[in-house]
Amino acid sequence: MTTPRRPALQRLYHQYLKSEETATFVRDVSRHYLLSTLERLAIGGDHILRRAAVMALGFLGNYAQNQVLGRAMADADRGVRLLADSGIRQLWRRDGNSQQQQTLWRICRLNQNEQYDEAILAAGDLIDEAPWFAEAWNQRAVACFATRRFEEAANDCHQTLEMNSYHFGAAVGMAHCYLHLEEPFAALENFRRALRLNPDLSDVRGQIDMLERALEGR
Repeated sequence: MTTPRRPALQRLYHQYLKSEETATFVRDVSRHYLLSTLERLAIGGDHILRRAAVMALGFLGNYAQNQVLGRAMADADRGVRLLADSGIRQLWRRDGNSQQQQTLWRICRLNQNEQYDEAILAAGDLIDEAPWFAEAWNQRAVACFATRRFEEAANDCHQTLEMNSYHFGAAVGMAHCYLHLEEPFAALENFRRALRLNPDLSDVRGQIDMLERALEGR
């Protein structure tokens, strides 16, 4: 009796785990698989294949794979969930055309450098040009929150989630906005939403426990 041949993706993934050569993994997977096949394996293979497919989609995919990785964040296997968490954050920045993506990267750098007023202006321009670009709204929310414009930030988080229902970061952000706006029930609802999307957000789980105890004591 012959041993069943392992799928190429599984073999490539095991090679990556030994070598940790990301570029080689990405190159070899792209030679063997279409994105549509990786999408199928990400939700229908065994846990090793799901890990490999989700990891590959994080490197090779674009915003069109958002739903697949969004579903993978709630996978039964923790390894799949963690890879989906990492990959989907990258997909959120791969919407739009190349110029719009470059603009988004500049906005992200402005936020990282605490140049929030500039980030707000640049994000506003990008939103005017591409109002469907969810991450542009989210980055403006980040800047608004940092400058204590909590109501504006909450509105931008809401718009982010309207366009990208898997954006757990926007749900967390909106929850923190509502805490500052002294609306704990709305904050709790959004923390719970974030945890449903991404069950491995341990800090959010702690926030939920704290809020539930505080609200029970009222």
